Amino acid sequence: MCLAVPAEVISIEDDTAVCRVDRGQTTVKASLMLLPEKPELGEFLIIHAGFALRILDREEAEKSLRSMNLAVEGV
Repeated sequence: MCLAVPAEVISIEDDTAVCRVDRGQTTVKASLMLLPEKPELGEFLIIHAGFALRILDREEAEKSLRSMNLAVEGV
């Protein structure tokens, strides 16, 4: 099973974003080639298999992160 996660854009170089996952120190790189427009710093992306699939607003991203944290804690 694969899971797409929301991550905050902390830098952009060419067509690649470096994003922070949740509020931790973990970062991932994501290709922006599938997005119709480049995200802004601080915006959230849904990332799957190294590709940004869409831009999320902060409220939607935080809701998803809270849901995932609850699911992990409940295991």
